[in-house]
Amino acid sequence: MLNGDDFEARSAELLETYGLQILSRQYRCKAGEIDLIAFDEHRLLFVEVRARSHSSHGGAAASVNRAKQCRINRCAAYFLKQHPQWRHLPCRFDVIAWEPRDAAKGLEARWIQAAFIS
Repeated sequence: MLNGDDFEARSAELLETYGLQILSRQYRCKAGEIDLIAFDEHRLLFVEVRARSHSSHGGAAASVNRAKQCRINRCAAYFLKQHPQWRHLPCRFDVIAWEPRDAAKGLEARWIQAAFIS
């Protein structure tokens, strides 16, 4: 059975296949945690990774509620304060949701770009 770290690693690999550079995994600060922080030459991406083995309770993507979004926004601000070299870039908040395809094939990644705004 895969755990959260496994899904974060798979998500980082997915982003890298699209040419993104991973700057940080499991970035932690006093405001909370951001699963992945990536760079694509034009912007910073703050990425929340979620996985659900079944779609009850709205599934993985729906679990990134407003409170979670606020924590991610605060963490992003803290990251930018600590790393001023990235402040000039636009930021985007994405979600990679690992959701069931069907019972036989396991979970499939759904990359939701600009999933929420700061």
